[in-house]
Amino acid sequence: MDSINEWVNREQDNITNDPTFMVETRPSVDEVYPWDRMEISNDTVRLYFDARAPDSRIPVETYGHLHLMAKMGRLQEFLPEAATATGFDLEKAILGRVADAWLLGRTVYDVSPYAPLDELIYARDAGYLDAFIFTARPDEFAEARAEWARENPGRAEEYRTWFRKTFNREPPGLRTTK
Repeated sequence: MDSINEWVNREQDNITNDPTFMVETRPSVDEVYPWDRMEISNDTVRLYFDARAPDSRIPVETYGHLHLMAKMGRLQEFLPEAATATGFDLEKAILGRVADAWLLGRTVYDVSPYAPLDELIYARDAGYLDAFIFTARPDEFAEARAEWARENPGRAEEYRTWFRKTFNREPPGLRTTK
């Protein structure tokens, strides 16, 4: 957790003090996943966090910051292992970092549970990060999703069963309401 805490603090310092870009978070009254309604325009990323879960703001800012750094060609500074990644591989690396940031908060800083981020860390730690992303965002990463489905027959249903058993609700992307 020490190394996670170190890079979270370094990233938050950059978000707060680097004048070359803006990470703007807006409160929402709905449950939101980090990618929900994210907009990148030039040197600014706009994101939403659930106002009822203020501790979710740092992982959401991390998500937006890393996407913005990728767009600005600066990802090497913050996520060197994914500096050349694109598409699904980039998203998976960024969400892995977001999961780590949330896990740090939940385990070290005793932040309150928040379903969207708890689902992310549980899914990642259970080996279902790919399925989580592909199910939650069925219209994105089409090529990677098709390849994954070919290579992992039955895995999507296995994930859905696991998710329903773990969280007592449908996974994101399969819910009738948000």
